[in-house]
Amino acid sequence: MDAKRVLKPFDDLTTTAKGESRAWVDLKKLDTLWFNTGTLCNLTCLNCYIESSPTNDALVYISQAEVEAFLDEINELNLGTEEIGLTGGEPFMNREILGIMESILSRGFRCLVLTNAMRPMMKCAEGLARLNAQYKDQLTLRVSIDHFNPTMHEEERGPRSWKPTILGLEWLSKNGFDIDIAGRTRWGEDEATLRAGFAELFADHGIAIDANNPQSLVLFPEMDETAPVPEITTECWSILGVNPDDVMCASSRMVVKRKGDQHLSVMACTLLAYDPRFNLGNSLKEALGSVHLAHPHCAKFCVLGGGSCSVKE
Repeated sequence: MDAKRVLKPFDDLTTTAKGESRAWVDLKKLDTLWFNTGTLCNLTCLNCYIESSPTNDALVYISQAEVEAFLDEINELNLGTEEIGLTGGEPFMNREILGIMESILSRGFRCLVLTNAMRPMMKCAEGLARLNAQYKDQLTLRVSIDHFNPTMHEEERGPRSWKPTILGLEWLSKNGFDIDIAGRTRWGEDEATLRAGFAELFADHGIAIDANNPQSLVLFPEMDETAPVPEITTECWSILGVNPDDVMCASSRMVVKRKGDQHLSVMACTLLAYDPRFNLGNSLKEALGSVHLAHPHCAKFCVLGGGSCSVKE
């Protein structure tokens, strides 16, 4: 590193702005492999970490054949991966989504799909119900409901987004799907208040979800790249009492298909789809190394916030 260079926070991959050794995380086991199915979405949310919208195709639709190639690599490398996650954008806008899900489920993987449960999902209702009937114990849908209050939810998701989501959630519940909910903590209430509010919402709509189960109702910390957040050094693990093995990049990776690229890329995690520093290669074999925590999301969401996108046992 150039001694004259003045570092800004998170500027250097291995060194903090204060010149300390930046913390890193080793991949212990690839428990979860994520695929971003494409950044196109039917909504434009106020604060979408991946900037999904009806016009953002920076990450183009991934195909069933491309997913299957990575599933083959999991077996070839004997990685022992058990869960495949599908995120977006809105995954159900990808025309190959049901085929992708069937490829995953038929090979014995658990499949976790993140969705807003709106019209794109409901257009796939027949095929989705068929997959759930055949692979019920392997399939989970995680529905994004930012707040139990419709006004606050629509503050984030936009006008007229509440009712279609609730209708989709009711359909999933009535048809016996395994459902998780992803909420947000951006409005500042304590966890007990949020869980009580969601519990009342679920009861009012006859939705079979235990709001007190942190796996069934996941409350994500907010992500803001401009907000001040401390850099994580190697000494922080013991100071904070955090085990690096519990951080998301110790157990997961995400595959993306960038518009214009000839090859798919394996990224360090679901939150960092665009930063080239976290592009670990074009194959899983290339992406099995360590990850330095050189992004604000690493600090705020993962280390300090304890956030994880995967299903925790």
